[in-house]
Amino acid sequence: MAYDWSKIYKAEENIEMQVTDWVYEHVLEYFGVDEVTDLTEENILEVQAFWDNLNEYSCMSIGYSSLINNWEAENGEM
Repeated sequence: MAYDWSKIYKAEENIEMQVTDWVYEHVLEYFGVDEVTDLTEENILEVQAFWDNLNEYSCMSIGYSSLINNWEAENGEM
């Protein structure tokens, strides 16, 4: 029998949730707000610029993508 990790998706989901939590916590604390919806368009543009300059293989990218998509869903596309 070949090696297998049948529920690897659970570990991947946990990592994704942890990274997303870290990004949300950092961004909200940095801008001094309590919710993503409290961020201004200027704040999101700053975050977007930072995200755009991350290494394409950065594991943190998924958290920034989630935060920006969440803001856009609440405030409309930029």
